Amino acid sequence: MFRRHKPSTPEHKKDFAVHGAVLPGPQNDMRSFFNLSQLVLCAGQLRSPPILRHSKITYFEVEILDAQSKRQICVVDKVPPSSTLLDVKHKFHKACKYSVYGPYLKDSVSIQSLAVSSIITLYFTDLGQQVSWTTVFLTEYSGPLLIYLLFYIRLSSIYAEEESMESFRHPVVHLACFCHCLHYVRHLLETLFVHKISGGHTPLKNMIKGCAFYWGFTSWIAYYVNHPRYTPPCMYHENDIVF
Repeated sequence: MFRRHKPSTPEHKKDFAVHGAVLPGPQNDMRSFFNLSQLVLCAGQLRSPPILRHSKITYFEVEILDAQSKRQICVVDKVPPSSTLLDVKHKFHKACKYSVYGPYLKDSVSIQSLAVSSIITLYFTDLGQQVSWTTVFLTEYSGPLLIYLLFYIRLSSIYAEEESMESFRHPVVHLACFCHCLHYVRHLLETLFVHKISGGHTPLKNMIKGCAFYWGFTSWIAYYVNHPRYTPPCMYHENDIVF
């Protein structure tokens, strides 16, 4: 009598094993999860590679807003990527008749380096009427020269006519007038012939502030130095009383 050995693995399970199927069970489940995790780790980044910046942009659109009200002033379209900030300023001037000076950014900056998309936003601040630096220096230096001479000749509208004609002028008064005029004449000649001033501009209000300082300070000095009752400090005595 022969004893039939009961196979440890069913035939249908053997067939699956021969053909490479995974047997069910806890070990096979863990092995499947391990294989799947290795597949995910080896797959690399799931995101698509980033597109090169501005690779498909042929033209930019520059929107110019008012810095205070954020109101749109102008839109400069069809700006090539190779354009600079100076080119945008020229187009802005043609469109709105604004003269742009004193940029916070250099004129040589490329538009492509400033952009993060096809639309660029720039802010414009109106500084008012502009004047050249040569005009500013000539105005500031010529004013003190003329003002001091008006006090030196002692106009009747400034001093009393009787005192102006009768009073004696100390030589230091003439010396002060000569030194003052020589100082500002030198500044005017240097502005015209020596100094090389760039094509920069400045707001008109800055010139008014500078003229107010130079002209006002000159008037204050010239009034007392050229006064008919002016007495130099070297003429003081201990018993003299000066009013």
